[in-house]
Amino acid sequence: MHAVITGDIINSTKVDPKIWLPVLKDVLNKAGSTPKEWEIYRGDSFQLFIKDPLLALTIAIQIKAAIKTIKSLDVRMAIGIGNVKHASNNVTEANGTAFIYSGERFEGLKKEKLNLALRSDWPQFDLDVNLFLKLALLIMDHWTESAAEMIKTSLENPNKAQSELGSIIGIKQNAVSSRLKRAAFEEISEMIQVYQLKLKRNL
Repeated sequence: MHAVITGDIINSTKVDPKIWLPVLKDVLNKAGSTPKEWEIYRGDSFQLFIKDPLLALTIAIQIKAAIKTIKSLDVRMAIGIGNVKHASNNVTEANGTAFIYSGERFEGLKKEKLNLALRSDWPQFDLDVNLFLKLALLIMDHWTESAAEMIKTSLENPNKAQSELGSIIGIKQNAVSSRLKRAAFEEISEMIQVYQLKLKRNL
């Protein structure tokens, strides 16, 4: 089993691509190599293959946090978990249920007014995780740029203390603590752990 994230940048035309494209590429490069594991297409859409599906939700939240560090922007993403039947040198030419689920789920997001959802082989798992995601989006969709930067930095440096995180972005430890609290970092971390626990039971 593998995971695929299909996404696009919301309000991309309102911000110069020279501002957001390097940010998107940077976070995708940390997750894999292009074009085999990720590609940007149609200007503001992207697809990312993730070998270990346990990492998919963390990476999706990292992408969201990175994009939301830029004023006016957000990202819409669908995670598909399934098999890969045909691997290709270009991720957008590969296929299998992971790609099908991600693409199909992505198509419904705009209509449902959702910015993050998941589809897999397991309906009960999907039901549970998508409910968690809907609740989490009530906070994540409203992250300020500073809150998003804090989440991004924390997820990229999971073993660093708050004082070290503060040094990275140039703020004091007490400011780190208050930003993480406002961004619901603890609750989002718990959601990622529950996602991984539930997924392991199905794999």
